[in-house]
Amino acid sequence: MKSSIFASAVAASIALASAAFAADEYNVSNGLTLNGMPLGFHGVDVVAMTTGERLLDGAAAHAATHDGVEYYFATAAAKDSFEADPTAFLPQFGGFCTLGVAVNKKLDGNPRFADVRDGKLYVFVNQTIYNKYKEDPVGTITAAEENWKTIQNTAVVDL
Repeated sequence: MKSSIFASAVAASIALASAAFAADEYNVSNGLTLNGMPLGFHGVDVVAMTTGERLLDGAAAHAATHDGVEYYFATAAAKDSFEADPTAFLPQFGGFCTLGVAVNKKLDGNPRFADVRDGKLYVFVNQTIYNKYKEDPVGTITAAEENWKTIQNTAVVDL
């Protein structure tokens, strides 16, 4: 009986999730958090990444939700900073791989392969792709910004 109620609650959470979640505008982990939301940025603290700190895992105790996606933070202070101005810390292109977006694809963005340029956080799928980006970061970002306008609201499976 309890599992049936839980399953119904999870199904309702998914059905009521924002349109952004349904349209794959954000790169989220498989599954849902305890709050019934998709987890953004693999649970890594985006404030720490954007401000140049080392890669820090966030914790559910310091969770904040933005646009239907839940983000975890290493500290309450980081959570507060995010809540004050989420767009200052969110990874570009919904957390998808910047080089992938530059070629009209939504590939997983891995926080281990990231670059902060002009205060913006860009992520990449792996070391090889990150190295390719470093050959022409401005060109890659420019192409990704242009392509994002057309693929942002497109489901991953449709690209």
